[in-house]
Amino acid sequence: MSDILDLMAGTAFWIAVLRIATPLVIGTLGVLLCERAGVLNLGIEGIMVAGAFTGWLAVHGGAPLWGGVAVAALAGAVFGLLHAWLTVGLALSQHVSGLGITLLATALCSFGYRVNFPKVNTPPTVTPFAPMDWLGVPVLSAQTPLTLLALLLVPAVAWMMYRTPAGLALRMVGENPHAAEGQGIRVGAVRTAAVAAGSALMGVAGSFLTLSAFNSFYFNMVNGRGWVCVALVVFASWRPGKALLGALLFAFFDALQLRLQQAGDAVLPYQLYLMLPYLLSILALVLVARKAAYPQALMKPYRKGER
Repeated sequence: MSDILDLMAGTAFWIAVLRIATPLVIGTLGVLLCERAGVLNLGIEGIMVAGAFTGWLAVHGGAPLWGGVAVAALAGAVFGLLHAWLTVGLALSQHVSGLGITLLATALCSFGYRVNFPKVNTPPTVTPFAPMDWLGVPVLSAQTPLTLLALLLVPAVAWMMYRTPAGLALRMVGENPHAAEGQGIRVGAVRTAAVAAGSALMGVAGSFLTLSAFNSFYFNMVNGRGWVCVALVVFASWRPGKALLGALLFAFFDALQLRLQQAGDAVLPYQLYLMLPYLLSILALVLVARKAAYPQALMKPYRKGER
C-alpha cells in the first residue's frame, strides 16, 4: 500500500493522469452534445480514428499543427452530418447508423493510409505539439496546448448549455421536441448542428493521439476510447463538469495500472492490471447511473407535426 501511495504522490503520476484524460474529456463532451439533443452517436470510435488519421496526414503534408486539428474537426463534422442525415433526416436507427459510421470511418482511414503509404512498413512521424513549459505549474507545464483546450472546453460547453438560448434549445429538443417545435424551434436543425459540433469534438479528441500524445498514426491507436466516452456521459449524468471528473477518474485508474506494471514486483498477470481501470469504472458507473436523469427524447426519432 505504501508503494502505491508513493506512486500517487509523484508529479509524474498526475502528469500521466491528465494526459490520459485529455482525449476522453474532449470526446465525452462531443458525445454529451449529441445526446443532449436526443441523438446517440456510436460512431465516436470511428470518428476518433478519422480525426487521428486526417489530422496527422494534414500535418505530414505540410499543414501547421493547429491546421491538422482543424482538419480533424472538419472530418469529424462530416461524419457527424452523415450520421445526422441518417438518424434525424431519415429517422433511421441511431444504433445501426452509429456502428455503420464507425465501420465506414475506420475502413476509409485504412484505405487512405494504404493509398498514401503503399510501401511503408513504419508510419512516418511528425513533430507534435510541445509541452507548455511557460505555464510554470508542474502538472500543466508538462502538457500540450490540446490539454489546455480540453480543460477550457468544459466550462465553455457548460456555459453554452445553461446560459445561452442555443443551449436552452439544445436541451429542449433532447427533452421534449414537441414543446420545442411549439416554441418555433427547428428540431431537426438543432439536432443536426449538435451532432455535427459534437462529432467535430470527437475528431479533435482523435487528433490528440497523433499530434500530441504520439507523433504518428497506427491502427488500433484509439483502442476503445470512444466507447469509454459513451459510458462516461452516463456516469456524468449528461453534465460537463461531471464529465471531466469521470474522465479523470478513468485516467487515474489507467495511470495506476501502468505504474503497477512498471513497478517490477507485480505477482498478478498483467492482464488483470489492464482490466483494472475498466472494472473500477464499471463499478463507479453502476453506482452512479442508477440515479442518472437521461434526456427524455434520447434515441427517439422525431418527425415534424407527429405526436
